[in-house]
Formats: sequence, C-alpha cells, structure tokens
Amino acid sequence: MTIPYAEVIGDPIAHSKSPLIHGFWLERLGIDAEYRAQHVTAEGLAEYFAQRKADPDWRGCNITIPHKESALDHAEDRGGLRDSIGAINTVLRDEDGMLIGTNTDAAGFYAPIADLALDGAAVGVIGAGGAARAVLFALQRAGAGPVTILNRTPLKGAALLAKFGLQGDAVPLDTPLPPVALLVNASPLGMTGQDPLQLDLDALPEDAVVYDLVYAPLETDLLAAARDRDLATIDGLDMLIGQAAIAFELFFGEAPPREDEEELRERLIG
Repeated sequence: MTIPYAEVIGDPIAHSKSPLIHGFWLERLGIDAEYRAQHVTAEGLAEYFAQRKADPDWRGCNITIPHKESALDHAEDRGGLRDSIGAINTVLRDEDGMLIGTNTDAAGFYAPIADLALDGAAVGVIGAGGAARAVLFALQRAGAGPVTILNRTPLKGAALLAKFGLQGDAVPLDTPLPPVALLVNASPLGMTGQDPLQLDLDALPEDAVVYDLVYAPLETDLLAAARDRDLATIDGLDMLIGQAAIAFELFFGEAPPREDEEELRERLIG
C-alpha cells in the first residue's frame, strides 16, 4: 500500500530542513503521508518532473537552489509568475495529473517584516537569483526603495530592478554597504559548503534590521556581525517555516498547527 508524499528538490539538498518541518506537522495532525528530500541536478530536472507527473501518490514538491527559475519550464504558470516574480518554489500535481507552479517564498519572506515601515525605506539585497526575485517582488509591493542590489554580476541585478520597477542601484558584491534600513541576504553565500559572506556593517544605522535567508548554519557570519552591533536580526527559519506552511496546506489539504512553532524551532535548531 502506498501513501501520499511530497518532496523538496535541489542541488545540494542534504542541508534542507523542510522534511523536518513537514514531518513535524504531519505527525501533529495525524496525516498518513510523507515528505522527503530528493537530490535533483539541473540535468535531471526534466526527467524528475516527468516521473513524478505519472505518480498519483506524489502531491508536489518544494524547490530550492538552483532550480527556482528553470522549474518554470516544467509546470503550468496559471498565476503569471514568469512575468511577475520570474521564479517558482512549489509545484503541485492536480487531480488531472497536471503540474502547476506557484511561489510561496514572497509571502514567507514578508511575514516576519510585515510590521516594519518599509514604504520609502532604503533596502539592500544581496543576490539576484530565484530567492532574490521573491524578495524584490515583496519589497515592491510594500513600497520599499531605493533598493541596492549587491551581486557578483551587477548587470543581472540592474535587470531585476528594472523588472520590478524599483528605484535604486546594482553594484558589485564588494561595494561598501549604503546606510539601509533593511539588509537581506538572498544569496547562498554563507551557507554550509558555499563561499563565505563577509560584509562591513558599519554604515548601517542603529535601528537597521539584518535578515539572512540562509538557515544552514542558522547563526551565519552575517547575523553574528549584526548582533555584535546590537542590530535587530531575522534568521532563515522565519522565512523557511512561513513559506512551508503555505505549501503544506497546498500539498496535504490542511493548515499546519502553527501554535507549536517554538517546539518546531527547537527541533530544527537541535
């Protein structure tokens, strides 16, 4: 007898905490289903979706680095995400066996900063990939700006500013930070197995917020440097849990029990 399941795919994938999160919620709700991690390379992406599309037990998958943009080619874009965010982080299999792409990253990113006064606020964003697209989409909706994108390829950052209609600048990664109210690391820099992210935070005002989407390790060098300056910080688990909650309900048809979030965070940290 088979049971329904969902997955998270990426390359690499061993670091992912998504199976712990979804497994915790499945256990709490008593749902007979599984959530797995699956290593999928860029070369194997098309084959992965072809196989899963034919499997009626597969409810869908979350998508992490580096597939958030290329996965658009393998799912229906009913929400117009190619023209808006330009990336997806979730694919669902509907009752007819069709694959539908969506994005829960933007809402997951925005939830922890919803109370910040971002209208007209200066923001710095590190990175210009799929996660950065969701971040910029949310920032544009919140009225933030000017936005400075720091990226190894500034032209890619400039193209994203234009795409989202944001005022600002795109500069090389080693450019000194401007005095932004919010600094977001939307790149894999600082993640276990990736290059380190070393920034001088001296230009940030005392009330700045530093938000690192990386969650492996949870205490990144960027967050440690921010705490050394007594700046407010937001770690990667906030966005990870927020976007996972939206995806969980899409996969399994029930909202996750968010009242147990402190226990969930303890498990993830442990």
